[in-house]
Amino acid sequence: MIRFVLNVLWLIFGGGIVLAVSYGIAALICFVLVITIPFGVASLRLAVYSLWPFGRTLVPKPGAGVASGLANVLWVVLAGWWLALSHIVAGIALCVTIIGIPFGIANFKLVPAAFWPLGREVVGTP
Repeated sequence: MIRFVLNVLWLIFGGGIVLAVSYGIAALICFVLVITIPFGVASLRLAVYSLWPFGRTLVPKPGAGVASGLANVLWVVLAGWWLALSHIVAGIALCVTIIGIPFGIANFKLVPAAFWPLGREVVGTP
């Protein structure tokens, strides 16, 4: 029940809707440029994860190989570093108040996902 309440508050006050829409727009742009479709899939995964982050975590995908690692290097150069930086800045800003600490922690949890998204999957936590 606490996870549900935190996720609803995240949608309203933590920027969950804005993050999900932003990642969704990035995914649409990646789908239009055919060569970047894998990045579009990763952006959609991040959009869903950023929409409802409490009670879920990111784990390595068992079948991910060298190609996802090389694509992640390209992702970091093009988009990952500024996405991760924006999550860090937002997390620090949210942690200034006591009420915002859980939302700041959720932003910090999104940093590895934004920095290195390919070859990972989102799973529920027990």
